[in-house]
Amino acid sequence: MEELKILPQCQHSCSWLKDKLTWYKKQDFWNTQKLHLGSILAQENFKAEPSDLMLCSLPKSGTTWVKALSFAILTRQQFDESTTPLRTTFPHDVIPSIEEDLEKINKVNRNELTSSAPLMMSSHLPYTCLPESVISSNCKIIYIYRNVKDVIVSHYHFLREIFKVAIEEAPFDDAFEEFCEGISLYGPYWNHILGYWKASLERPGRILFLKYEDLKRDPTASVKTLAEFLGNRFSDEEVGKGVVESIIKLCSFEKMKNLDVNKTGLRHNRERKFYFRKGKDGDWENYFTREMKEKIDGIIHEKLISSGVDLVVT
Repeated sequence: MEELKILPQCQHSCSWLKDKLTWYKKQDFWNTQKLHLGSILAQENFKAEPSDLMLCSLPKSGTTWVKALSFAILTRQQFDESTTPLRTTFPHDVIPSIEEDLEKINKVNRNELTSSAPLMMSSHLPYTCLPESVISSNCKIIYIYRNVKDVIVSHYHFLREIFKVAIEEAPFDDAFEEFCEGISLYGPYWNHILGYWKASLERPGRILFLKYEDLKRDPTASVKTLAEFLGNRFSDEEVGKGVVESIIKLCSFEKMKNLDVNKTGLRHNRERKFYFRKGKDGDWENYFTREMKEKIDGIIHEKLISSGVDLVVT
C-alpha cells in the first residue's frame, strides 16, 4: 500500500478545516486519512467491467440526488413508487462508493446482473486516481458538477457538521479562503473538473457531464438524458404514462429529505441527515461578499476557462 505523504502542518494558514484534511502529495489531492486509505484499497483491489457504471463527482455537487435518480431509472421495471428500496435504504447504500464500500461491491455476483441492471458505483476520486480497471474497461462515467459558489457553502456546512465544529469556531471567511487555496475534500475543485473534462474529450460518448442547476431547471429533459446514457431509455409508452415525472417526484429533495431512513441513523459514522441540507441553488448569495465573488470567479477563469473547459461552473 502507498505510504502516506503528509506535508508539514501550517504550510497554509491553520484553521479547523486544515487540521482535519491532509495533502497526499503522490495522489495530488486533499482528503481525510480514512478516505485516503479507502482510496488506495480501491485502486489496488477494484476490478471494473465494461458494463459497469460509475457516478463520479466532488462532494456536495448533487451526488445523493443523482444516485437516487439513477437507481430509480435502472430499477423501474422491478419496483414502483411504493416498493422501491429508496423508501427504506439510504441512496449511498443502493449505489455504494468504491472508497468506502469496496467489500460490499466485491461481494456482488456480476453473473446475476442483467443488461437492464448493470452494477453502478460511485467515487469522489479525481479521474487520474481512479482504479486502472475503470479506465481500461472503458465503462461509462456520469459526472455531476455544480456552481462552485454553492459547492463552497455546502462543503463548509457538511464538513463542519461531520467534524462537529461549532459555527462560532469555524468562520465561513476562513473556509472560503482555504477553498480558494485548493483545500477541500478531494480537491482542488478545478483540478477535479479539469481531469474529467479532459477525459471526456479522449473518451467521447463514455463520460456524461450533468450540471446540478440543469437538473433543477429542467428535470424532465435531464432525466431522459440520464436514462439514455445509462442504456435504459424511457419508451414512448412510459413517457405517456408519466413514469418520468413519477421518478422525478420520488427522488425530489423534499421527498428524500423527509423519509425516515434519510433523517435518522449513521453511515460510516456520519449522520445521514447531514446529506440533506437545503438542496437549493443560489444559496451562496447569503454568504459571499462582492470581493469573494470576484475572487472565485477570477480563479475559475484562470484555472478552468483558460484551459478550454466548456462548462459553466459559476
